[in-house]
Amino acid sequence: MAEEEEENPKPLQSLQELVDQLYHFRDHYFESHSVEDAGKKQQDVQAEMERTLQQMETIEGLWCKPGILYSHLLAGLPEGRARMLMLKGKALNVSPDYNAQAEELLSKAVKLDPELVEAWNQLGEVYWKKGDVSAAHTCFSGALGHCKNKASLQNLSMVLRQLRTNSTDEHANNVMDSVRQAKLAVQMDVRDGRSWYVLGNAYLSLFFNSGQNPKISQQALSAYAQAEKVDPAASCNPDLHLNRATLYKYEENYMEALEGFARAAALDPAWPEPRQREQQLLEFLERLTCLLENKGKVKGKKLQSMLGSLRPSQLGPCGDGHYQGPSGQKVKLEQRPLNSLRPGINAGAVVLGKVLFSITTEEKVPFTFGLTDSPEGPCFAVTVYNMAQSWGVLIGDSVAIPEPYLRHHHIQHQGKSFTFSSLRVETPLLLVVNGKVQASQSQAAATVAYQAQSE
Repeated sequence: MAEEEEENPKPLQSLQELVDQLYHFRDHYFESHSVEDAGKKQQDVQAEMERTLQQMETIEGLWCKPGILYSHLLAGLPEGRARMLMLKGKALNVSPDYNAQAEELLSKAVKLDPELVEAWNQLGEVYWKKGDVSAAHTCFSGALGHCKNKASLQNLSMVLRQLRTNSTDEHANNVMDSVRQAKLAVQMDVRDGRSWYVLGNAYLSLFFNSGQNPKISQQALSAYAQAEKVDPAASCNPDLHLNRATLYKYEENYMEALEGFARAAALDPAWPEPRQREQQLLEFLERLTCLLENKGKVKGKKLQSMLGSLRPSQLGPCGDGHYQGPSGQKVKLEQRPLNSLRPGINAGAVVLGKVLFSITTEEKVPFTFGLTDSPEGPCFAVTVYNMAQSWGVLIGDSVAIPEPYLRHHHIQHQGKSFTFSSLRVETPLLLVVNGKVQASQSQAAATVAYQAQSE
């Protein structure tokens, strides 16, 4: 009997090593496979899971051989039995889909050993995949009640943003709490790439739920960059690439956004959203550049007539010295032609032009229109953010933009090139349309519905 015990000194450790190897295979798949193999990753992980379960059954069979102290190690100790159930449930839980057997095994594990934190974390993930967000939240919170650990903090951060709430304030509080939990996870292990990724997602949600503060956007991008720096496997996470591309698109870093969507699509070919988002952005840029080049297809005589109706009175407060700058001080603005603007903020300047076209997209934001002030001069894209869905401008409207922010775009992606100039406007309240300032109702609420992918 002693010899057989020596052959199998640590059955639970052997099971743990098998499950660890399974998850390493999944999480580091592209270290041993090319991106061209991405389409069969889930199939390969499924096959690896089945092999792992067979090996686990073999070890359990050896464990139960006559002569080995099975009753003492397993049946006699609930902790040992619970750990074995947890490991088998975790192996089944390696798939992105809900697994009923995993739920059954993990539920038994936490009943046998309520302090088995890893079982609570795995059970929470199972409930999450099942769509029971409240039960998942209970599992992750309960695990933290037993022991502070980064896995529970990571999961709690993500699930907090999905909890059903009765008010926007309650949801906003959950998003803030989500950021706090993610920060705690990072503090526990600054070398953990998943913690940095989760923090990036938390900042991403905060960005879209708190008035789109550029500082928060940079914090999200920095967290994603840190995830890739400390963990090479993070670079193979399609969710990270799609979430970051979403931020790049909002910041009008269109080439980086297209590259991010394309990378996410390559890493997960079965996931349609990245390719759809890439195609939508390409189509938007194609439509926009075409309309800018031909000035909205407005013919010469009509264009001259439209521009001939521009009047200084249409500048409104931007032309009479009553314009208030960001600091609250009144600023006297000088009207300048579009072709005299320089990249960046043109302090002390105001432009006035005619709307030649507008573009609507499925995402609604931003509201994009073409503006020109001269038959021979350029036509610039104007992108307006944080506007109410009912807000917009019409062809022929006169629009004044104080202290315009100019950007020249040169985009190349998959053999296509786009070159144009744009004026970014953070809120319609900054605009003067047909000589009138915009009512407060033209601005949207601070919150924008957005959920980070993979959550």
